[in-house]
Amino acid sequence: MKIALLGTGFGRAHAAVYATRPDIDEVIVFGRTPAKLQAVAGEYGFATTTDLDAIYADPDVTLVDICLPTELHAEHAVRAMQAGKDVLCELPLAASMADAHRIIDAQRASGRQLFVDMFARFSPVNEYTRKAITDGTYGPLRTWEIDTRTALLWPGYDLLLNSLAVDALHTDLDTITTALGRPASVTAHGIQGEQRGSAAHILLNYPGDVLVRCSASAFMPASYGMGGGSRLVFAEGVLETEFTAGADGQGRTHLVEYTDTGRRTIDLPVRAPYAAVIDHVLACLAGKETSRITPDSILDGLQLTLDVREQLAARNQPNI
Repeated sequence: MKIALLGTGFGRAHAAVYATRPDIDEVIVFGRTPAKLQAVAGEYGFATTTDLDAIYADPDVTLVDICLPTELHAEHAVRAMQAGKDVLCELPLAASMADAHRIIDAQRASGRQLFVDMFARFSPVNEYTRKAITDGTYGPLRTWEIDTRTALLWPGYDLLLNSLAVDALHTDLDTITTALGRPASVTAHGIQGEQRGSAAHILLNYPGDVLVRCSASAFMPASYGMGGGSRLVFAEGVLETEFTAGADGQGRTHLVEYTDTGRRTIDLPVRAPYAAVIDHVLACLAGKETSRITPDSILDGLQLTLDVREQLAARNQPNI
């Protein structure tokens, strides 16, 4: 199997996974900056190129992994599928719903598989909480709070209100819509620093008196790294999670259950989320699994993310 990896920024997290897999014959990495390509080649031994046309013309490339800026996702996803390649696209799938539907139309026309890197769907904590909601393990859900806090861990990249929803809230909003569907109403409020960082609170109302709050802050100091957690309050119990992580997204998550019988820490399997996505993609391509991350399945979360982004942009007030 030969994989073309487009992008030397976040693409390096994917490169690290590919480097450990014996079932991948070859990886070629595309980038525009020779120094970054040289660093990738030196670390992983992969071939590199600055020639995109050669990648799409290569009949041996079976999967194109797109880790380019979001506004380029649609262009390259469509081009790859038209060239007969399957696609793994970094989240979010697209910068607009029009581009998302353009990708889906191209997928249907080409018959290729396209996967969206919704890595949070493979988190054991998210799998547990989603099942608890679906199965009614603790009775009906009443409230759900999710908090994400991060320093500006990526040099040269700020998290302002025009990007906070897409870059810091999208996975949480997808987790919510995957479990509950689209909300009946959305209210988003945010603040932005005069020079750097931003923060936002999102309130989502669902039928049946379910209230969801999702928050993100990019005002944390560098020493903080990344962290957060969630609290799901049911009629018959509470689930609380806490996580810490670094710039590579790897970290630890704890899950605690509270019921009338007491407090219990729930043991969950340890799973690297990016590796889990790539394991799943390769299993799907081999016909061993059915995709959990199709483009159709992420549309509700993407639409909610874009709705939140629009509200935050309208309320952009640099007052810190």
